[in-house]
Amino acid sequence: MPKKLRNVVLVDDNETTSFLNNRLLSRLDVADKVYTFSRAEQAYDFLWGNGADRVSSMEPDAPQLVFVDLKMPGMDGFEFLEHYSQLPADVKEKTVMAVLTTSMHSADTARVAKFEGVEYLAKPLTEEKMRRLLDKRFVLS
Repeated sequence: MPKKLRNVVLVDDNETTSFLNNRLLSRLDVADKVYTFSRAEQAYDFLWGNGADRVSSMEPDAPQLVFVDLKMPGMDGFEFLEHYSQLPADVKEKTVMAVLTTSMHSADTARVAKFEGVEYLAKPLTEEKMRRLLDKRFVLS
């Protein structure tokens, strides 16, 4: 297995899903740290709450990979992606954003496709999906 990511962020309001994803990431040993959030607002504020100042102050802890669910109370995944898309390019280039959802509805996939570079994965997260994503988006040597 290649070197690990520094950190991965899971944003999902379903505790069971978060627990299972955490276990999978732990078993695969793909990250030094996994942050889990049940609310998108909390995740966004933690990661980028004060804009670029916050991100540069947490270097080298800028999130390398963020999984976000689409359907959540409060700020949903689409709103999270909208806020993320407004961050400066140098901030966004440090992070791979991946939607992890049960929705395979064409309206949702089309809406997510408008956000450049965002991966779209169907739940559940599996070892195969994780390895494919790592191979596609990360050079971990």
